[in-house]
Amino acid sequence: MMVAIQVPGSESLWLKSGAILFVLFVIGGAFLFSYALRRYLRRGEQGPSDELGTLKPSGDSPTAFMAASMQAVIQKLREQEKELERLHRLDKERAEQTERLSEAVTRNMPAGLLLLNSSGLIISANPAAETALGVQSLAYRRYTEALGPDSALSRMLACCLAEGRTFRREEIEYTTPSSELRQLGMTISPILRGSREVAGALCLLSDLTELTLLQKQIHMKENLAALGELSAGIAHEFKNALATISGYAQMIRSEARGELGEHAERILDQTRALTHVVTEFLKFARPLELADEEVPVRAVVERVVAEVREAIPQVEVTTEGEFAEVSGDEGLLRQAILNLARNAAEAASGQPFGGRVTLRGAVDRSAGHGVQRISIFDNGPGIPAQDLPKIFLPFYTTKANGTGLGLAVVLKIVVQHGGGIEARNQPEGGAEFILWLPLQRANPQAVDSAPAGIYTQGSTLRP
Repeated sequence: MMVAIQVPGSESLWLKSGAILFVLFVIGGAFLFSYALRRYLRRGEQGPSDELGTLKPSGDSPTAFMAASMQAVIQKLREQEKELERLHRLDKERAEQTERLSEAVTRNMPAGLLLLNSSGLIISANPAAETALGVQSLAYRRYTEALGPDSALSRMLACCLAEGRTFRREEIEYTTPSSELRQLGMTISPILRGSREVAGALCLLSDLTELTLLQKQIHMKENLAALGELSAGIAHEFKNALATISGYAQMIRSEARGELGEHAERILDQTRALTHVVTEFLKFARPLELADEEVPVRAVVERVVAEVREAIPQVEVTTEGEFAEVSGDEGLLRQAILNLARNAAEAASGQPFGGRVTLRGAVDRSAGHGVQRISIFDNGPGIPAQDLPKIFLPFYTTKANGTGLGLAVVLKIVVQHGGGIEARNQPEGGAEFILWLPLQRANPQAVDSAPAGIYTQGSTLRP
């Protein structure tokens, strides 16, 4: 017989003991966590470096610990913000330095540069481009308005923007707003966005006017040399033959009467005309010996004006401007100016409201030793455009009885004096011839060793 003994309240006692043990476990865990945290914080204070660089809590309060942690984070963010500001400032300085360098290169490069956007607005242009095109303040203007809608350059830019076409080493003629004709070399390429879309155009250009004029000078020099070689052999033979013909014609005229005498007179007229042509040809082809003297240009011009007024009284001939003294041959310079003034008076003599010829002087002392500029212009019909490049060529004439050597001789005289000549039509009508003569001639040279030049409308000679 088994007897069960029951202890009163044993189950309740077990539950109470478990609760006490759980509470003790929680308290012990919290104590251990606080202890480990304090050791960690002390080790951070005693270490060689503190990345956070913040204040540490002086006690065991969680609120103080959280506040210190937030201060450390804020301090770290501030330091990072300062570093970002420093890096941003350095990047900005580098960008500004690169931009200044780019602007300096663009501004000082000898070739002209134009940068256009897709709508045809010029967003950048350097001084070389403005000088070559003769237009100031090109930036932020449409190319059609700045360069003219019908110019060859505008047509090429329009084709590049519309079709993405590239133009390499093209040469075109361009007329500046001041009516100067210039020869330009250029390369135009599109600026692409992606593979097809045209975002703009880049144009590099250079002024080839002086190079073109130099090529013409070389060509004229070769022509002068060839004519000089031919002249020595044929001119004297012509003069001898003409003298013989003229002598026999005079004998026939003195002995014959009636129709035979008239024929002899016609022979004499033709021989005189041919003799004049040969004489002019010899003047052109024969090397000239220049006198080295100080020539008062005003006195020469006034003498020329008096001669033209006497020869063609129906034309009003006037002078204006400044005239100085040049070094050269007074007789040859008077011949050159007289030839140009007489041609101008003959061209203006048929005007219904009266012909006018003006000889205008100007002195530029900023170029080297100084330059005397003489402009001779009239109110005549002008020079046909197709004749302008040829008027200084020997034997080229538009007159019925002209020899074609008058302007060639003028060119020779001016070139031998170290100067240049330009022919062009005035916008208001009439022709204009402009001579440049150095005030001090450096080294007198024979014309066959000096470059001759043909200057057409709008060209510019820089002595």
